[in-house]
Amino acid sequence: MLSEKAVVEINQIKGRYHDARSSLLPALYVVQREHGWLSPDAVEAVGDLLNVPKAAVKGVSTFYSMFRHKPMGRHLIQLCTNVACMIMGAERLVDILKSRYGLEPNSTTSDGRFSLVIMECIGACGTAPAMLVDTDFYDNLTEQGIVDILENYK
Repeated sequence: MLSEKAVVEINQIKGRYHDARSSLLPALYVVQREHGWLSPDAVEAVGDLLNVPKAAVKGVSTFYSMFRHKPMGRHLIQLCTNVACMIMGAERLVDILKSRYGLEPNSTTSDGRFSLVIMECIGACGTAPAMLVDTDFYDNLTEQGIVDILENYK
């Protein structure tokens, strides 16, 4: 399930900590980076490699919103709709994503290009509305601006 490269990297991470559980978050990140999501088999493999109970691995991986438990598009859009972003037009941006890309919250476009996750807060209230595309941060979004930004992601 885990590539040799991932196993080597996770073992290096594990070596930095006194307790294997402490390496759980970075180990899960390694697997998600490689596969794009955390399958049940991947969660089990991480538990086996770290000698951490599978229930603990699943509990950690489902607690944090940064981990995905279903296949995602090539690019992950995380759009904030908290109060500040909502007041500044995030709902209109969701409508643009629906109409232009056929992208509903918690779904993936039919071509597999984008997945959309609505976020509670990404910490950019002063420059709302804001989003992440993969690990790229964008703020002060407008309806045309979001379209222009997404056109750069193929």
